[in-house]
Amino acid sequence: MTQTSTKPNNTQCLVAGGVAGIAVDTALFPLDTIKTRLQAKAGFMASGGFRGIYSGLSSAIIGSSPGAAMFFLTYEQVKAACEQRVAPEYQSFAYMAAASAGEIAACLVRVPTEVLKQRLQANHHRSLGAAIRGTYAAEGLLGFYRGYLTQVVREIPFTCIQFPVYEYLKHSYAMKHGRVIKSWEAAVCGSVAGGAAAAFTTPLDVVKTRVMLSTKGVGAHHEYSGVVSTLTRIAREEGVRALFSGVIPRTIWISVGGFVFLGSYEKAKEFLVEGKIFAHR
Repeated sequence: MTQTSTKPNNTQCLVAGGVAGIAVDTALFPLDTIKTRLQAKAGFMASGGFRGIYSGLSSAIIGSSPGAAMFFLTYEQVKAACEQRVAPEYQSFAYMAAASAGEIAACLVRVPTEVLKQRLQANHHRSLGAAIRGTYAAEGLLGFYRGYLTQVVREIPFTCIQFPVYEYLKHSYAMKHGRVIKSWEAAVCGSVAGGAAAAFTTPLDVVKTRVMLSTKGVGAHHEYSGVVSTLTRIAREEGVRALFSGVIPRTIWISVGGFVFLGSYEKAKEFLVEGKIFAHR
């Protein structure tokens, strides 16, 4: 069973995804800042501590709506195509493929804003304009995609855990109660799925943070490149425990974020479909 009786069209997926992206990034930005500073090489207090926890919010908002919209548009389309070709007992693989495709597409939009956001959160720059100029001056346009592959490598395992669990919980709950699942119930499913995925993939998130905070040829930040080399270097120099830096705020952030993000998406999608808004576009 799904949240709505009619499948959303492309425009409705885009709009619902955009609403969900802005909702979760705005509501939970302080936790994301704390997590980033805990993972920074310079350390939590040197990166700003609890000061300016909304640094980088403008960059996050700019990227959140189109990034989430791109994800859900791709996810819904690939999921629908896979569900028609995959036996029921293998539906989890369809959800993995759809979520992975969605993340690859979304990262094309998300990574540049993520690079700027994290550099502002770690106090590498004082303003969004300064972050844009500094990144471009040091590395050119490719600097805005620093860590793209790292982000994709992090997001695919995360999403391959989150979305099969999310879809399974929604389906099981709907079957148990014999009715269409409500948006707040889908939000709870999203919270559980997101928290589990967050805890398991924290080492990859630490790697992503270190790579994105690195700036080519600039002092102490010229340190990290590549997923495997960064993983092994952190483990060797700082111990395995460092790979789980920020695991508690990350798990809390994404658990709450899963509730807000997926709940907002389901509610917005339901509202658009039932209200026949953008129904002919």
